[in-house]
Amino acid sequence: MKKLIFTFALTCFYGFGFAQKLAETEQKLIAEVEKNYQETVALLEEVTNINSGSLNSEGVQAVAKVFEREFQKIGFETEWLKLPAEVKRSGHFIASRKGTKGKKIFIIGHLDTVFEKDMPFTPFTFINDSTATGQGVNDMKGGDVMAFASLKALHDLGLLEDRTITVYFTGDEESSGDEVISRRDFIARAKEHDVALGFETTQSFGIATVARRGSSGWLLRTSGRQSHSSGVFRESVGYGAIYEAARILTEFQEGLAGEQYLTFNPGQIIGGSDISYDSETGKGEALGKTNIVAREALVTGDLRFLGEAQKEAARKKMQAIVDRNLNQTDAEIIFEDGLPSMIPTEGNYALAEELNQLSQDMGLGEVKPGDPGSRGAGDISFVSEYLDCLDGLGASGSGAHAPGETINMKEYPELIKRSTLFLYRLTR
Repeated sequence: MKKLIFTFALTCFYGFGFAQKLAETEQKLIAEVEKNYQETVALLEEVTNINSGSLNSEGVQAVAKVFEREFQKIGFETEWLKLPAEVKRSGHFIASRKGTKGKKIFIIGHLDTVFEKDMPFTPFTFINDSTATGQGVNDMKGGDVMAFASLKALHDLGLLEDRTITVYFTGDEESSGDEVISRRDFIARAKEHDVALGFETTQSFGIATVARRGSSGWLLRTSGRQSHSSGVFRESVGYGAIYEAARILTEFQEGLAGEQYLTFNPGQIIGGSDISYDSETGKGEALGKTNIVAREALVTGDLRFLGEAQKEAARKKMQAIVDRNLNQTDAEIIFEDGLPSMIPTEGNYALAEELNQLSQDMGLGEVKPGDPGSRGAGDISFVSEYLDCLDGLGASGSGAHAPGETINMKEYPELIKRSTLFLYRLTR
């Protein structure tokens, strides 16, 4: 803890010389963040130490209870939105307050992590004076706590009075059961606001996320004429299901690879005389022999894109490739929608410029818009067509989704200060 306090003191000193570029109220907000910082770290430790894998409904709700307690202390109305049983996910936490002044802000986070109860548990632990580790500490409990810490500082100085802010922490971002059902309320509430801010992990201290690629899935099934392998390639026998699957994948790669922002990845392939596949578990089995021409094959994959037009154009090209069958084979491809993309708009770039100006006023350096193709889909993508959006405002660190995930505790207080002042300027 002494190391933590020392590091925090250094970061406070770092920004001191730039105070003259900030309004008096903004300087007071920075002081408030500093005063509350030890409580902020304690809150981060508390929520990190609760396992909240997407399928751990009790854990997700337990994290929501912690945030319910804290948001109620600062004058927010709170709600737990339970999802229908068929979605097979827990629910969403919502905290809100309404007013008539300033821009209406929609703040996005998520309670769940990729770490389920049966995975090895890593508690919140300081590795050194500038780095801590823990399950989901970076993605994205660090960002959730940042959002709360910023709103608490604003509340403490009476700066949230008569303002409209909704905080929406979903419970299934890492593994959503049914996006149509689970994001219906999320989208409806977002439409009532002017700006959406996502507190997902930052790409780097000087990068703002103005766009995110969408993601969808595809499943390819091929079939062939089962026969003795000595007849393969003959007119009467043909090529078999595995050769047909290989042809299609090769033509996907040759015909579509290299297009900006577009990727398509075959993640699993099964083939033989008889196969089985469980879409829920992702497990598959194949039975076959080297002297049998394969009767069936299956490939599952994803498709990532920027904008619906790119997605639909890619699907059209893929379908045309699938339809050009080898002799004595057949194939079909099934596309499944997933998360939409967040298109880089003028409004998004304008928000990034506001953050850039603030960061320079604080003496923290430039903030530039990130590469639109550098990030995958996220919850903010569901609402990006309705309002101006900026994401990547959360914590910094490394190793997200992997054992040993870390958070940069040296940058953490500065990121909180910056997000606090950003909210302050937006709500004026």
